[in-house]
Amino acid sequence: MFLSIILLLLGLLLLIKGADWLVSGASAIARHFKVSDLAIGLTIVAFGTSAPELVVNGFAAFEQSFDLVFGNVIGSNNFNLFLILGITGLISPLKVQSSTVWKEIPLSLFAAVLILALANNWIPFGTHGVSRIEAGFLLLVFVGFLYYVFSQLKRDDTMLSTEGKTLKLNKSFLLVVIGLSGLIIGGKLVVQSATELAQQLGISEKIIGLTIVAAGTSLPELVTSVVAAFKKNNDIAVGNIIGSNIFNLLFILPVSALIRPLEYHNTFNIEFYLLIGGTVLLFVAMFTGNNKKLDRWESGLLILLYLIYAFTMMS
Repeated sequence: MFLSIILLLLGLLLLIKGADWLVSGASAIARHFKVSDLAIGLTIVAFGTSAPELVVNGFAAFEQSFDLVFGNVIGSNNFNLFLILGITGLISPLKVQSSTVWKEIPLSLFAAVLILALANNWIPFGTHGVSRIEAGFLLLVFVGFLYYVFSQLKRDDTMLSTEGKTLKLNKSFLLVVIGLSGLIIGGKLVVQSATELAQQLGISEKIIGLTIVAAGTSLPELVTSVVAAFKKNNDIAVGNIIGSNIFNLLFILPVSALIRPLEYHNTFNIEFYLLIGGTVLLFVAMFTGNNKKLDRWESGLLILLYLIYAFTMMS
């Protein structure tokens, strides 16, 4: 058991550092080819902070650990929405862009409702779970989201940033390779050690996925949003969370289903309802108190709701 815990922690560390190196190297390459900071943030950083979930779910799907797949995605999204966004909002009340209120938040809500319906076979001609055909449909929706993002970039006049240390191109590529290697090795360690730990402790893969693995793979989002909050960069703090949740639902989950069609247990419905309810609450919060702003009391409410859920789940 002790060895499984050590390997799990080592795997999480490799995931976090691997994502960090990947983002640093890719960002430097993007700057070298004169890609704007906004493009970097919406694509590379969003991918980098979600890369741990992608790698863990890829291995989990291949090894048919389907509860770990759903537990990681839904658990990470709830962790992002309630805890990370709540903590970030306590540090500094978050002013939210109008496009985020009316487009990105509703899209993340739509994605959660759509996957819940697909997984439960509430849609005619579907299957119980997520098939490869349904995964392809979800990826088409994700492509539509990317088209929206890049159409926004075309209208953006953000100048290229000259801040920060510029890395040489060969060192940047080396960081990308090392980062990807760390993600692959770390993801393999996390899946194997988490599964072994669950078996040794008599805990289900669902609980392990919803707690330890979900929290561990969400650490990049936590660090990114907290640092952004301290720097008063609300767009990154909020966009990172909402964008990551969309990424998890519309890219990571369907990619996992392409590797191996996913079987679904209805016990995850509770976590989906929590995610949907939290997203609706976030949308409503944009019109209470200060308009289009997540106030501290609303952030505290998000954290309180998550703690009540966690206590209920573990009891």
